[in-house]
Amino acid sequence: MAMAPTVKVILGSIAFAIFWVLAVFPSVPFLPIGRTAGSLLGAMLMVLFQVVNPDEAYAAIDLPILGLLFGTMVVSVYLERADMFKYLGKLLSYKSQGPKDLLCRICLISAISSALFTNDTSCVVLTEFVLKIARQHNLPPHPFLLALASSANIGSSATPIGNPQNLVIALLSKITFGGFLIGIFPAMLVGVFVNALILLCMYWKLLSVQKDEEDPAPEVVAENDVDSHRFSPATMSHPTSLNSQEFESALESMKSTNVESTTLRNRSYLTESNSIQTSPSAKIERLSHELGNSSGSEIQKEVGNPGIVIPPKINSSPNGVVEYGNFIGFAEERLGFSKKWKRVLWKACVYLVTLGMLLSLLLGLNMSWTAITAALALIVLDFKDARPCLEKVSYSLLIFFCGMFITVEGFNKTGIPSSLWDFMEPYAKLDRISGVAVLAAVIVVLSNLASNVPTVLLLGARVAASAAAISPASEKKAWLILAWVSTVAGNLSLLGSAANLIVCEQARRAPLLGYNLSFWSHLKFGAPSTLIITAIGLTLIRG
Repeated sequence: MAMAPTVKVILGSIAFAIFWVLAVFPSVPFLPIGRTAGSLLGAMLMVLFQVVNPDEAYAAIDLPILGLLFGTMVVSVYLERADMFKYLGKLLSYKSQGPKDLLCRICLISAISSALFTNDTSCVVLTEFVLKIARQHNLPPHPFLLALASSANIGSSATPIGNPQNLVIALLSKITFGGFLIGIFPAMLVGVFVNALILLCMYWKLLSVQKDEEDPAPEVVAENDVDSHRFSPATMSHPTSLNSQEFESALESMKSTNVESTTLRNRSYLTESNSIQTSPSAKIERLSHELGNSSGSEIQKEVGNPGIVIPPKINSSPNGVVEYGNFIGFAEERLGFSKKWKRVLWKACVYLVTLGMLLSLLLGLNMSWTAITAALALIVLDFKDARPCLEKVSYSLLIFFCGMFITVEGFNKTGIPSSLWDFMEPYAKLDRISGVAVLAAVIVVLSNLASNVPTVLLLGARVAASAAAISPASEKKAWLILAWVSTVAGNLSLLGSAANLIVCEQARRAPLLGYNLSFWSHLKFGAPSTLIITAIGLTLIRG
């Protein structure tokens, strides 16, 4: 592609530079508007500078990718409600054999959950749990947080739904879910193992010597506190809104506490109308009617002196419900049994729908509509207002993608990416080892400078076209190499991927458990891990 006119090249470069700065440094002092607003600003400038016209801007937005992102996020929200991540968290501490065993478990569970539920989601819901486990066993959090973030990135490379750049690659390349999995899974499996090995080698002494008793953790968390931790994904839900499920559980606990603390001696009922005083015999009759199996003499002992105020109307029904005016008191045991099995049935349906979605993806059905169908099936099965769950979807991420699509399309029209690739292409041929190494180095550098998704959008079509000139198998292998390297490259530095930043921020803001994962401490592990795992994985990727 020839270079555009000089004015368009300059203006397009300015718009892309603004987008890049705000995407990599969202809190930059001179314009702290964040990544989402930065992507929209870049897109608006591309249109305003006439690098692209409005119709081209709208056409640049890839709706299938947005649909797939939305569907997987909704499914993840319902999996979180169904305690999937709570069960994954419990696996971390179940019969743990010590710090090294715990670190290996974190690597494995983080990788598997990221491949199925995206790396960002796994990091959001598991970070605080990992912190609590580390504090409970008086262990330093640093190696475990690194294990969580790095393994999440490596594990997410195995499937199209593991991370956003894989979604883009799968839809642009038309590679099926199964083909993607078969091509990268061996590299992912070995990569997770090598990553755990590097962590063990670097932190062996730290994991072998626990902290002294004189230097305890700020707060040692009780076992039941760890098991009952409620995960809360990072979402854009309104701070004043209350999840309907949490509200119902809180209400039921209040009801049960009230029922248990109330005895027959002090039971009293107030109505909005006039109170009616009854005789002892009337009280005995009412209490006998409520308790059913109690005899009159037993109740006589409990009633004592008269003076109980009862509501104006008492109705009972065969299903065990007793009504006192506007208050409905359920038979506690029957209600608890019913709610328990309804909850179990609902959770089973969530898991079955998710499994059905994964099987459909493996069979090669349309990925976007498969994810959206699974999301709507879960909404219907929930049989309640979906607003609280839909509020947990990261709409800011969807908007970020819209702006990024337009900005990258505008930058492509300047001709700069094509010119740079024309210069690099002779040295990045996939039919020789040196070419694969050069291509991998370019992807690693760009992924850390421009972020992995823009790198995929900028390089994807060009790398695939160059590989297609060699053979069709080389084209598929080029896409898979791009997926593998751009994902693992996120482990190089703290700013390399969103998963790293999520772990860092979640750990820093965790109540009473806060830990600051610094840029340099991450780089000390990330640089050698990224280079070694990337190189090993390249030899295992199948075209």
